[in-house]
Formats: sequence, structure tokens, C-alpha cells
Amino acid sequence: MLPIENQEPASPSFRTIAGESVDAAQKHLHDILCIAIEHAPSRAAVVVFDTRCDLAVALTEAYRRCLPAASFIDFDTVAPDAVLAAFALLTSGDLVVLIQSTNFRLEAFRLRVELFKRSLKVIEHPHLSRMPGPQADYYIASLAYDPAYYRDVGYALKARIDRAQGGVVDSGGERLVFAAPFEPAKLNIGDYSEMNNVGGQFPIGEVFTESRDLEAVNGRVRIFVFGDTSFRVNKPEQAITLVIAKGRVSEVIDSTPDFDQVLEKIRADEGEVWLRELGFGMNRAFSRERMVDDIGTYERMCGIHLSLGAKHGVYSKPNIRRTTARYHIDVFAVTEAVYLDDALVYRDGAWQV
Repeated sequence: MLPIENQEPASPSFRTIAGESVDAAQKHLHDILCIAIEHAPSRAAVVVFDTRCDLAVALTEAYRRCLPAASFIDFDTVAPDAVLAAFALLTSGDLVVLIQSTNFRLEAFRLRVELFKRSLKVIEHPHLSRMPGPQADYYIASLAYDPAYYRDVGYALKARIDRAQGGVVDSGGERLVFAAPFEPAKLNIGDYSEMNNVGGQFPIGEVFTESRDLEAVNGRVRIFVFGDTSFRVNKPEQAITLVIAKGRVSEVIDSTPDFDQVLEKIRADEGEVWLRELGFGMNRAFSRERMVDDIGTYERMCGIHLSLGAKHGVYSKPNIRRTTARYHIDVFAVTEAVYLDDALVYRDGAWQV
């Protein structure tokens, strides 16, 4: 018999998270399940959770309300074989939800990848313990799913990106110029109708691309946040200016010891620091004032983020070998305006498409 919990606790405690926030999470997750994931109540669902942080406890309660017939498994109270056995009972189109204070490990079993191979729908909430206190409320707010916004703006951005011959990121007196067309943009907007897999890591809200010719990127960009060596948001006291020449970081102005450490690691293993991803973040719950510590979550922030390092799993470049590309470090631009060709597409903290 599997150690499954289907009964709601008599009086759940969310400690630092208010009941109103759990109510909001319930609404947002209901919309994700119904609109984005298109999970039918008749389909089976397994929710694997832990109780190591308040946000994980709150999200688990919200899912209990949304999925009353689902099987709930506390990851820390069972053997890995019990979790795998629960997955084995599922069939194509069923749902798995992963609520993780850190990141679940099942030996060599790569959770999301293996679940997708079985044609299961997946909602993943990793690294929740990195977002304590008020950050938990920001995270819950980021789960709100507005299909009219994400789909209309997301597809409009993709159309603009795919036909653009170049673009500019204005970061307040500094301009980063993309003087070549872009790779076909990819969408993370909660519409899986044209995709092989349904689901992924939440929250969502991003359209991303990169220059077809990496060496056609030149200029300067001011960054106010970067991902440090612990995969957390690092916000220096003043913005750091990156000087980009032929797609590489050639100079850094107003750097910090932590950022120097990031660059040193990249240079030590890759020889130089490439600038690759151009990310159009869309999640309006995150801003320069409303931040969370987990870099993979904050990546959805409404504005521009870039990646440093040669690694990018989506786009291949003839002059970069995947086997030697190791780093993909997110940095976040002070985004005053964004232009695709001569058209303004971002200003005043919002996309103008």
C-alpha cells in the first residue's frame, strides 16, 4: 500500500504565510490547472511535496483544495521506490506536481525529463526555501495566470522578434545593440498546444531568443542583479556596467567581488565570457522592487535579462561546442526601453505590443 495522504489536515498551519495568501494561491493554481495545463478532473494526479519551508506547506494546502482526488506523497517520509511506484501507475496525460523546498533527487532519475518521456503533464515548484517571508507572497502572486496577457503579448513579442533585423536595449544612458536578426523566439507563456510537453517550472512568463550572429552584439548594458555562484539573486549597491564587444564581455565598470568571482569562473573554464540569451521577462509580480532570492524564479521578471557564458541548450552556434560550454548565468538589465528595429516595445515597466 502506498503512503498516500488524501485527507486534508484538521487545522493546517502555514506559520508565516497568511490564510489569505493560501486562498490566493488556490485561485491561481486553479487557473493554471484548468487553463494552462488543461487538467481534467477525471485524470489521475500525484502531488509530491515536502514540509521543509512555509511556502511548500502553503502550496501543498492550495493543491489539496484544487485536487481533492489526487494522491499526496510527503517526499521526506517515504522511500524513493514508493514515489517511483506512484508515477508508474499513471498513464499518458495524467498529472504530476512537484512542490520542492530544494530539489527532489531520485538517484539517476531526472524527474521532469523522465516524466515528460512518459507523456505526463508536470508542474514543478523548485527551490521554495529560497523565498522566505514577504518573498513567499511575491511568489504566490507570480502564479496568477492571465491568458489574455500572456498569450496575446507573448505571441505579439514573438512575431516582432522573429521578423526584426536587430534591436536595442536602453538601460538608462547605455545602449546594447543587436545588429543582426534573432533566432526564432521561444515561448514560456502557459500555452502548450504546439509543444511536445505540457507543463514545466512555475511561475511562467518569458519569451526568449538570442542573436543569430553573437558577434553582432556590441555596446554597453547596466545590470542591477546577477545570479551568483549559489544560484541566488545578488543585487549590488549600484548598477554594474558591462561593455560588450563582438558578443563578449570586454570590460566591467563598477564591478563587485561577487561578480568578479562569477566572471573568473567562466573565464577559467571557457576562456572568455559570451553574452547569449536575450530574455523578455513578462511576469508582472516581479520588478526591481519586488524581488525573490531564487534566480530561476526571478528570471521571469517583467523586463530584460541576458545570459553570460557559452551555454544555451536551445540554440546551437557553429563556433561554440556544447561539450565545452558550461555556464549560463542570468543577469538583469536596467530596462528603460527596448526597441526591435525602430519600434518601441518596452517602456515604463511594461511591454508595448
